[in-house]
Amino acid sequence: MKVIRALATAIALAAVVPALPAQAQKLDMTKLSCKDMLEGGKDGIIIVWSWLYGYYSADDAEPVLDFKVLTDKGTKLAEACKADPSKDVISAAKPIYD
Repeated sequence: MKVIRALATAIALAAVVPALPAQAQKLDMTKLSCKDMLEGGKDGIIIVWSWLYGYYSADDAEPVLDFKVLTDKGTKLAEACKADPSKDVISAAKPIYD
């Protein structure tokens, strides 16, 4: 599971970091706003959804990616973010992914 989390994190960072200033070397996901995520385009949104799916998975969860669950939760997150674009992604995701 930790390998999946590391991979998801690397993918998320690879997609989001190029949009940040050149000096940015870390991305604090608690500071990523819903607005920023939604403006990241389809690929960026899917990467954030995937990162959250791994982040909120139990440490002993099977290494299986359920695309239906990923999409269902991601869609709920997108709806929550559209309702409050100023909210940070982690706060918006917590009630959905927990």
